[in-house]
Amino acid sequence: MSLRVTEIFHSIQGETSRTGLPCAFVRFTGCDLRCGYCDTAYAFQGGEDMTCAAIVERLLAWPTRFVTLTGGEPLLQKELPELARQLLEQGFTVAVETHGQLPVSKLPREVIKIVDVKTPGSGEEAKDLSILDELDGKDELKFVVCSRGDFDWSLDLVRRRRLEGRVPLLFSPSFEQVEARALAAWMLEAGVQARLNLQAHKYIWGKDARGV
Repeated sequence: MSLRVTEIFHSIQGETSRTGLPCAFVRFTGCDLRCGYCDTAYAFQGGEDMTCAAIVERLLAWPTRFVTLTGGEPLLQKELPELARQLLEQGFTVAVETHGQLPVSKLPREVIKIVDVKTPGSGEEAKDLSILDELDGKDELKFVVCSRGDFDWSLDLVRRRRLEGRVPLLFSPSFEQVEARALAAWMLEAGVQARLNLQAHKYIWGKDARGV
């Protein structure tokens, strides 16, 4: 069995609580959503089929033992849980970035789930929030904010579900759509216990750079 891979690369983590740390990335091909701000549409199609063993071998060539499995939407890959297991056995810390609309129950317990909760401004507003009940303190929730309305929507969800202090929260300004200083002001005004999550890789290499 194989997985469909768009790219594998070694870079600096540009988001989450691990921003700035060396990280290996596996970007899988295919996504079942079409968010308006998507910056990886090149991963919707194409790619190459790779076995779990081949992917692990590529990753072992780099010194970092932190790997992010992303996309596209990685949970569309049926062999993803097996790949995660093999990586864990090799001593990797494994994170999976997902839109949160697909089951995560088959992933090994040790996997860090980075869930991008889709706001109304994405054009793919999250309807199924059952994944929130499966998260714990090692996982993270990200909200990409496209407007003040998106921020208010996200804050309401956080407060209704009592997520502050239970799961690390990330608020990201949609790149070139919401100014970071505006989102920072909204967060401070609301007193929300969350991290302002900027896409550091875009500031380092530019918004259209691939493989970084």
